[in-house]
Amino acid sequence: MFNEETVRAIREQSHEMEQTGQLTSQVLELIYDHNLFKLFVPGELDGNMTPLPDALRIFEETAWIDGSLGWLVNIGSGGGFFTSAISPEVSKTLFANREAVIAGSGFPAGRAKRVEGGFVVSGQWKYCSGSTHATIFTANAVIENGSSSVRSFIFLPEQVRILRDWNAFGLKATASHSIIVEEVFVPEEMTFDLIHHPYHFHDPIFHYPFVPFAQASFAATAIGIGRHFLEEANHLLEKNRATWATSSPDRVSFVNDKIEEMEHLFNRRVDDFYKIVDDSWAQHLRQQPLTEEGQQQISLKCQETAQAVLRCAGSIFPFLGIQAVMEEAPVNRTWRDLQTACQHTLLIPFREIDITNKD
Repeated sequence: MFNEETVRAIREQSHEMEQTGQLTSQVLELIYDHNLFKLFVPGELDGNMTPLPDALRIFEETAWIDGSLGWLVNIGSGGGFFTSAISPEVSKTLFANREAVIAGSGFPAGRAKRVEGGFVVSGQWKYCSGSTHATIFTANAVIENGSSSVRSFIFLPEQVRILRDWNAFGLKATASHSIIVEEVFVPEEMTFDLIHHPYHFHDPIFHYPFVPFAQASFAATAIGIGRHFLEEANHLLEKNRATWATSSPDRVSFVNDKIEEMEHLFNRRVDDFYKIVDDSWAQHLRQQPLTEEGQQQISLKCQETAQAVLRCAGSIFPFLGIQAVMEEAPVNRTWRDLQTACQHTLLIPFREIDITNKD
């Protein structure tokens, strides 16, 4: 998708983006030019509707270029999944301009009180990636009617206060801040139910199970960051080959062998990941519903893949020397980004996974 010159131009801005905590205007323009925030927005809304397997490769490529870029393309485009649950009239307004993108949270951290014509909503939601460039915010809140039912609410930027509290050691440029709304009126038509809703659009992605969709998206992002880490580890090895060969003769061959071993494991796990997701998509297109067991297999494969990528990087990093711990070093940034991405709950199996002995 991006040529070498564009990749180099983006990476030259990576340090600046880390320092400012958000993407530069030039990088955002590239996203808008390629319609990357609209990979799951229907064509009827001037979107760039993309089959899931193709979208996952885009997440990988953008994350390979820069971790924060890939994360934000993943999160931003993922908001398009909601368009099928939102009324077409509202969607046409929300997604009309080329910069349209959603930031928000699925955690029901708000409270909503029903009033005439809609709801009054208050709440604070953490980890809203892309908050500083979002044109739309969505968040879940509990309805105060005794039933504890949850509904999704759409807010405009002028209704939202951003609390700049994203202080993670990785994915620094994602602006994953908290958002706050206080006694905001939300009309009925600016609400939706992602679980029980009529399908306003019938593109295949909207009928694919949401959790495997989200897990695959995050796993592909982790793969891209991991691939960049392996490249940077090789670059550091080549840069220090002569010095290490003189000061510690065994070091070069040891580090080189370690990288090759981890690259082999990495590629096996990535191939396995894409095969199971691609096969599930082909089954989905044949209108053969994914069974509960099939969905669980995809979920496990996504978690296995993320953990394998994480362990590949962790097996190499301790042997890269003092240069690798400097925050401005690309290998350090990719390592930190990978640690942060793989902390997402959907990628954590909460049980031991053997990622080394499967052929």
